[in-house]
Amino acid sequence: MGRAEVGTPKYIANKMKAKGLQRLRWYCQVCEKQCRDENGFRCHTQSESHVRQMLILGENPQKKIAEYSEQFKRDFLSLLKSSHGEKKVNFNKFYQEYISDRNHIHMNSTRWVSLTEFVKYLGDQGICTVEDDPGKEGGYTIAYIDNSPEAIKRRELSQKRERGDRDDVEREQKQLEMQVKKAKIESEELKKVKKKDSDSEESKSESEDKYNKELQRDGTQPIKLALSFGKKASPIPTVAPKRLKLK
Repeated sequence: MGRAEVGTPKYIANKMKAKGLQRLRWYCQVCEKQCRDENGFRCHTQSESHVRQMLILGENPQKKIAEYSEQFKRDFLSLLKSSHGEKKVNFNKFYQEYISDRNHIHMNSTRWVSLTEFVKYLGDQGICTVEDDPGKEGGYTIAYIDNSPEAIKRRELSQKRERGDRDDVEREQKQLEMQVKKAKIESEELKKVKKKDSDSEESKSESEDKYNKELQRDGTQPIKLALSFGKKASPIPTVAPKRLKLK
């Protein structure tokens, strides 16, 4: 039975049936053909084209598996980098994004047996940051590590900017501490000056009080004045002028 011609109702119906994801076990990676059910997959495996491809693959199966594995990893990381960058994302959720493309390389054609083994490989090789997902989805979270020269230069600039900001903060903190210390010293000196002035005023006030106290008298006692005139001064002798005699 031949294939339906392009544009016919049967061709459109077949395309609509084939649209979207199908069962993984009914996909032939060697021929890159997706079958809709078990009967179609069995018929495909018995076809001449499939047998011929399997004979070619049987000559060096490890090489073909290595090619599929490398292509799977490359496509997976390319989509991760372009869609999420270096942000964390749930691994199972992102894998659903990856397999939404019908023409993707299936994991059963690679050297990794399960998703867990593949995500551990990414973490061990330093390709992605892998952590346990504490959210409701569970599993693992992955974040792509961009080791390209542009990304390394961008990270270095970011780190340099952070160091500069940190140095500015530390410098401002030191200046603030110096200003606080200087203010404390000035405050202590001002207190000492005020205390000295206060002590001087208290001493002056005590002296004035003592002087005023000495000048005060008791109202019941009469005022006595002790006047001393000393000895009477002796009179100074006077000498009479001599008369001049004329010859």
